[in-house]
Amino acid sequence: MQPLRLTLKGFRGIRDGLGRDEITLDLERLADGANLIAIVGANGSGKSTIMDCLTPFMGLPSRVALAGAGGFSYYDHVYLPESVKDLTWAHEGRCYRSQIVIRLNGRRRTEAFLHTLDDAGCWRPVQLDDGMQSDGRVETYTRCVESLCGSAETFFTSVFAAQGKRQLSTYRNAEIKTLLADLLGQEEIQELGQKAAEIVRLLKAGLATQRQELAGLDAEDQRLDAVRRKLDGADDRVSAAERAKTAAQAALEAAQARHARVVVEREQSQATDARRAQLVAERQAALASATQALRALDAQEQAEQQRLERLDQRVASRLQQERQRRRALGQSRQRCLVVLAEAGAVRHAERRLPLAQRVQTQRSARTQACREQVHQLTQCQGAVRLAEQRVAGIERDAGRAVLKAEELARRFGLTGEVPCAGTDLQGRCKLLGDAREAQALIPNAQAQVARLAGEKSEAKRELTDARQRYEALAGAPQALAQAEFHETVARERVNRLSVMCSKAQACAQAQATLVEVERELQALGPEVGDGAAAETADERAERQQIAAARAAIGQQRDLQTTHSGAALARLDQALGSLPPAFDEQQVAQAARALGAAREALAAAEQSMLTAVREAQTLDEVAKQEGVLDERRERLRAHCARVEDELGN
Repeated sequence: MQPLRLTLKGFRGIRDGLGRDEITLDLERLADGANLIAIVGANGSGKSTIMDCLTPFMGLPSRVALAGAGGFSYYDHVYLPESVKDLTWAHEGRCYRSQIVIRLNGRRRTEAFLHTLDDAGCWRPVQLDDGMQSDGRVETYTRCVESLCGSAETFFTSVFAAQGKRQLSTYRNAEIKTLLADLLGQEEIQELGQKAAEIVRLLKAGLATQRQELAGLDAEDQRLDAVRRKLDGADDRVSAAERAKTAAQAALEAAQARHARVVVEREQSQATDARRAQLVAERQAALASATQALRALDAQEQAEQQRLERLDQRVASRLQQERQRRRALGQSRQRCLVVLAEAGAVRHAERRLPLAQRVQTQRSARTQACREQVHQLTQCQGAVRLAEQRVAGIERDAGRAVLKAEELARRFGLTGEVPCAGTDLQGRCKLLGDAREAQALIPNAQAQVARLAGEKSEAKRELTDARQRYEALAGAPQALAQAEFHETVARERVNRLSVMCSKAQACAQAQATLVEVERELQALGPEVGDGAAAETADERAERQQIAAARAAIGQQRDLQTTHSGAALARLDQALGSLPPAFDEQQVAQAARALGAAREALAAAEQSMLTAVREAQTLDEVAKQEGVLDERRERLRAHCARVEDELGN
């Protein structure tokens, strides 16, 4: 298998390493007949992704986590909605093209196509000898590739060594056998072994079913045996049930006779019971009437008690309101006195405020003048620095001008020293030409030196004036700090006096409020405590009415108690003269005995029916055991045949 051309689109390894969504490699042109090819690049540049995609098999061999199906997924290594791996490769003289399309938009889906180049130069789907054709499904694509290149396990073990592959020494015995069988062409033997293993699997499944059924028959046999042992003696229980039923019938007849006798005795005592009921009803009516009258008196007394409580609450509420009002007036009077205590200071502040404001204005003007002087001092400092810089610059220019004039004088002095002076070579001598040029420049250089000397004198004069002004204003910062301090003191004094003057209106209002409070306190009068002395005439009259009403209610309760006691004593005497009442417990006991006899008879009949059914069930169990034995023998014979077939 030889790769010819590779196109990758949407692979994360190419994007992270090269920053590209798509890459195409013409391997046939790049190799150009070479026998050994190396791919060189930095770590993470996409080399492993390209190497893994140079095979027609599904997946990236160096990224497979587990061997076999399910160990790899393209979706973790692509990022575009539609990613493509397009590989053109040659094998055994024919050219093939693998196209794998991984879709991530919406439902994840992978399509794989395998085409071959026919003699006419057209790409056609690969078709196997058994008729299978590459139709885009991953399963058919895998079958077609394995029919051409062998299994993926053998290919990646013997032909393509992926990065991080397992060593042969780590392979298990089953994996080594599979690789050897694939290399030696033992597919038919493997298929025959697989068929035999499938037959064994099916026989074992059927044998397990038969054994499970046999175990169920054994369990059923044990259940029937337990039922049979449980039902032993059913005929004896039928005879005992018949005797118990006869005894229960006799007991029922005796209970019915006793119940009839008790009912007759109760009917004979009904007249006495009627008189007794009448007297009991009269006694209950008298007792209810007395109770109702006492409840009415209790209700009246409770109403008077509530009236007394409301009166006490009104008196307490009125006294509480008076105390609260008196306390509030006292607090207001105290606040007014506190405010009025500052009245003298307020009047003094009103007299001093105009003078303090004038002083603050004068000190503010003094501070502003000092700030102007500090500003002028700053300007003088700048002027001194500029003048010093100008003097230094002029001195540098003057030095350069003096050096230039000396250079020109030296060059001009060469006129009499050169050997060609006065000869025919004088016109062509470069030294004489340079000396004459220096002679022409000397006056200009001397004039520049003189000009720079004048500028230097003027700059020094300006520097001296600036320094004198600076020295005259040197004390301006200290004067500004002192002026600002005095201004701050004056401003604080004005603020303090202004705050005190603002309290004048509060003092006037406090004076008016104090007069009103004193008037209300005089209207309230002296403070009184709790008790009768604090009540008004109307409240004392109402309290006396309540006491009289409660005394009248007590007299009525005593009279009602006397009348109701006499009536109840008369009725109790009449009830005591009657004969004793019939005991209803006898009827209830007879009825309970009759019910118990009937229940005993029903239980005896039910026991007899159960015993008969058990005898019938015992016969059925014997028949079922015979049928069960026949089925168990047939199943055991069938299991023996299946076990023999498994051995074969």
